[in-house]
Amino acid sequence: MSEQFKSNLESILDYLGVGSDEQTKEKIGSLLNEKVNLLLVGATGSGKSSTINAMFNMEVAKVGVGADPETSCIEQYELGELTIWDTPGMGDGVERDIEIATAIKSKLDETDEDGRQIIDMVLIVLDASTKDLSNVYTLINEVLLPGLSDEAEKRIVIGLNQSDMAMKGRHWDSEKNEPDQTLKDFLDSKAISVSQRIQENTGLSLKAVCYCAGYTDEDEKRNPYNLTKLLHFILRHTPEEKRLVLVENLNEDKENWEHNDDDEDHRSGILDDLLFSIWDGFDSGVDTGCEIGKELLGLPGLALGGVLGAVIGTVGGAVAGIRDCIF
Repeated sequence: MSEQFKSNLESILDYLGVGSDEQTKEKIGSLLNEKVNLLLVGATGSGKSSTINAMFNMEVAKVGVGADPETSCIEQYELGELTIWDTPGMGDGVERDIEIATAIKSKLDETDEDGRQIIDMVLIVLDASTKDLSNVYTLINEVLLPGLSDEAEKRIVIGLNQSDMAMKGRHWDSEKNEPDQTLKDFLDSKAISVSQRIQENTGLSLKAVCYCAGYTDEDEKRNPYNLTKLLHFILRHTPEEKRLVLVENLNEDKENWEHNDDDEDHRSGILDDLLFSIWDGFDSGVDTGCEIGKELLGLPGLALGGVLGAVIGTVGGAVAGIRDCIF
């Protein structure tokens, strides 16, 4: 965790008189020191790199490659306690795919000093317009299932990127940066279909999220769509005690998080996930904290604001004093 993030949280706890509680301090301290490892896999051109650039604060990331020769083709990005492993795109040839699959297997076999598997969750990024899922079935059955065993269903998310181009660019409202009803219906059906086909061929019930990572070129800029929903699904499939690390490293560009479908309140869901990871059943004051975080810090602050609001609601402190405490 960054020193600023840690300082903010500790200041709020001290302000509320909660910081002196040794049990609370110990719990928060353990969360601040957790390490998270996210593995991205997918086909060439699916947009894995654009996805992590949109979601996380990659400008401060340290770049490297797998330390093991068998994983040397996997790029490593370190953002404090968060490490993102970006695998090369698959589908460029049988021999190359075998090399990549071997590297993924090797990465999944790695453990920390306590013997725990390093990789916490896997994001499979696909093009939302893709029809052939045979390579995905092979990847899951021959690589991910053996590597994750009975935890596979809990630790894999399917991301269907480039949703704006799912119907060859038709039915996308560029001004609102969202699909019209025709495309939305198509994307909803696509997510369900992909999940069903994967379950039929692998036995795993995996959630699929349609989104757009966005892009910028000389003539046009497209902001991300449904990135908050994707984050919510990723948090759901990340160990509870490690969720705060993901939030601390989010991209701070508010435009990246503005446009989402309305099928669920994913911001509230994110807050619920974070609160559950800190205190089971600890849910009072979330709405107020959410508003404070939204006003001051954008989405990363939105999550932090929810945590702070929960603390405030439980202790019964005054919300108005929070601004002076944060800054």
